[in-house]
Amino acid sequence: MLALTYLAAALATLPLVFILFHLVKVGAASISPDFFAKMPKPVGEPGGGMANAIVGTLILVSIAAVIGLPVGIGAGLFLVDRKGTKLANVARFLSDVLNGLPSIVMGIFAWEFLVRPFGHFSALAGGIALGAMMIPLVTRTTEEMIRVVPGSLREAALALGYQRWRTSLEVVLRTALPGIVTGALVAVARVAGETAPLLFTAFGNQFWSTSLREPIAALPLQIFTYAISPYDEWHSLAWAGALVLIGIVLVISVAARFATRSRYGSAVD
Repeated sequence: MLALTYLAAALATLPLVFILFHLVKVGAASISPDFFAKMPKPVGEPGGGMANAIVGTLILVSIAAVIGLPVGIGAGLFLVDRKGTKLANVARFLSDVLNGLPSIVMGIFAWEFLVRPFGHFSALAGGIALGAMMIPLVTRTTEEMIRVVPGSLREAALALGYQRWRTSLEVVLRTALPGIVTGALVAVARVAGETAPLLFTAFGNQFWSTSLREPIAALPLQIFTYAISPYDEWHSLAWAGALVLIGIVLVISVAARFATRSRYGSAVD
């Protein structure tokens, strides 16, 4: 049985290993300082990079995290604290439904309410759409992680005179923090590579722009544009962009893991 579990773990990681290997094989050659520092070149001109798309992705993911993480974590706390109530059951059911919602449907929804009324695409609309996609995933992950926390910790804090909200934030949430961070990173990784919602909201921009009220470039959009083009050089840049996108997610994951582990360990000491 132990051998089967090791085999299952190896099979689960094989797709990621193959993807990384292929990205490094076909995309690493196009990675250079110019790729991170320069703008995309017109068709027929060699060189160029994706500086605007890299910055745009970081802006969009930051907006999504600011919106999605607090709402999702708060909703997860509510589902555990008020479990069994009608509102909690409805919120849990809707979270499950939204988790399976195709991303293009979220993009159309965001276009209808965030783009069409204002008459133009914007980075803010793209960030809100991605943040909305994060909420149900973070909500369900937070709920499951908090359920693992022993009930005796909550009861001990309440017996010592802690208020209910303070117990949830300082005792329960802190204990479940590593698992919640993992769920948050999964949500960030999911939205960082989404393309369909951004086609309807951020739209993309071939120029340098960091304004939240204007269309903005993003790595998924740039990769999509280059991948469907007939030019081999753009295909190479698309693979390089995919490699950089994976790298951004990896760096965020490692940094958040290290920070959370250090804080949690020092608190125990």
